[in-house]
Amino acid sequence: MTDQELRDHLAEVAERLRISGEETDRRLRESGEETDRRLRESGEETDRRLRESGEETDRRLRELGKQIGGLGEKFGSFTEGLALPSMTRILGQDFGMDVIAPRVRARSNGHSLEVDVLAWSNSRDEVVVVEVKSHLREDALDQMRKTLRDFRDFFPDHREKKIYAILAAVDAPDSVRDKALREGIYLARIHDGQFELQVPEGFQPKAF
Repeated sequence: MTDQELRDHLAEVAERLRISGEETDRRLRESGEETDRRLRESGEETDRRLRESGEETDRRLRELGKQIGGLGEKFGSFTEGLALPSMTRILGQDFGMDVIAPRVRARSNGHSLEVDVLAWSNSRDEVVVVEVKSHLREDALDQMRKTLRDFRDFFPDHREKKIYAILAAVDAPDSVRDKALREGIYLARIHDGQFELQVPEGFQPKAF
């Protein structure tokens, strides 16, 4: 092989390498672009599924909240219904009340006050306010205090009467029960399917 033939051969090899390198670069670019495209599509699909999953989770949580709220209302109504016959007996026999009314609501100046059971006597200047709770918590005691404070504003016909209070509860922690009793509020607890007054010896009811 002559020098010229060798140079020609080397030039041909170099040209082939150049063409091969360009082809390799082109394929790499195309492969990279395809990879980027697939990653974008995959990311977009992942984002879409996450959004849909989040929306579905939110929807289920809202439905669950509504269901739990509905169960709470039904259980509360069930407790009030369970308490009414017992409280009617207690208010009539033990307190001498002539009128016993469930779910009494009054309005005044755009506000309202609802009492689970309201009872009063035609012969004595006394009123009994009853609040019924499935679970007696501190906030229920706060609610009773507020009801007693506001009662005369919403029920002016009973303004001059003594007001007594009863908290009727299925479940009552000792701390809240003791606090209610110290404040002169009667406590009624369920026993054998009926509510009964449960007050300690020496209990002094308060006329609010």
